[in-house]
Amino acid sequence: QVQLVESGGGLVQAGGSLRLSCAASGRAFNSYTMGWFRQAPGKEREFVASISGSTSITYYPNSMKGRFTISRDNAKNTVYLQMNTLKPEDTAVYYCAADSQPRMIGLRTTAFLYKYWGQGTQVTVSS
Repeated sequence: QVQLVESGGGLVQAGGSLRLSCAASGRAFNSYTMGWFRQAPGKEREFVASISGSTSITYYPNSMKGRFTISRDNAKNTVYLQMNTLKPEDTAVYYCAADSQPRMIGLRTTAFLYKYWGQGTQVTVSS
């Protein structure tokens, strides 16, 4: 079974930056699509970013483009989320997720298709 452990969350002022990390177990990490989602209190889980396995193609919603960057280091079985120019509305628990199946890019935003999830890391952005 794949296990994911997020780290790097914390408190930051608006306009600041954080880099989240997600360490993955498993022997087939290189083939997984990896995603980041977030969930604020009282809100639905929201797609943040994804990166494919074999090709490392990234995908973001328009609201994240230019501020957030997903990357991966397959030698370390780790995926990262670099977050810049943070806003108070970015405050949420951020979750790492893994999908073992190849998907069309339009499906990479769909949370239920990701079979493996971490426990989340809290990001709080103060104004």
